[in-house]
Amino acid sequence: MTPLADRLDEISRSLDPAWDALYDGFVADLRAAGAAVGSPAVGDGLEQFALPDSRGRYVSSRDLLAEGPVVLSFYRGGWCPYCRTEMAAWSEAASEVRRLGASFVAVTGETGGGAEALRRQLDLGGLILVDVDHGLALRMGLAVRVSDRVRAAYLGIGRDLAQHYGSDAWFIPVPATYVVDRHGIVRFAEADVDFRRRAEPEAVLQVLRDIGG
Repeated sequence: MTPLADRLDEISRSLDPAWDALYDGFVADLRAAGAAVGSPAVGDGLEQFALPDSRGRYVSSRDLLAEGPVVLSFYRGGWCPYCRTEMAAWSEAASEVRRLGASFVAVTGETGGGAEALRRQLDLGGLILVDVDHGLALRMGLAVRVSDRVRAAYLGIGRDLAQHYGSDAWFIPVPATYVVDRHGIVRFAEADVDFRRRAEPEAVLQVLRDIGG
């Protein structure tokens, strides 16, 4: 399987350099502000939650962990090419996640059917939970506000995040991936305010192999 980093780099290379410069500035500002610094780390307990899945059925963290370890992945939405590429990679890894006795659960603030559309498009092989108003992301230290410059640039190409998220707050989740064991303890954590980078599925799979079901 082609490393996810290579696929994401290909997206960046295809962008107008002006977008890359805009993103560089946005990421630098987030780092300077300490965004996501307080997000869960290895050894922490998972924040308990209950969220609707993309088909409207409520799912709790307790129920998920009762079935075994969970790979929990926060993504921005199907509108984001980096996120679509990441979720496609997880679709390819889905059978191995299941073989290892774990489940894959993605989390997005995208409402209005966008999460279900992506799940069906990719045949994801896991759940997508809808984090309305980014409530769970905020509790986990993963929600940031889009800068005015990025907001203006997005609106300039017709990308209105208020429509994607059903809120005009213009918050957005920091992409993050966790492995949580059946006891609710985080065994792998990667959260990066640079949304052009994501955890490699193979690194996550190795953690699942190490901890067992």
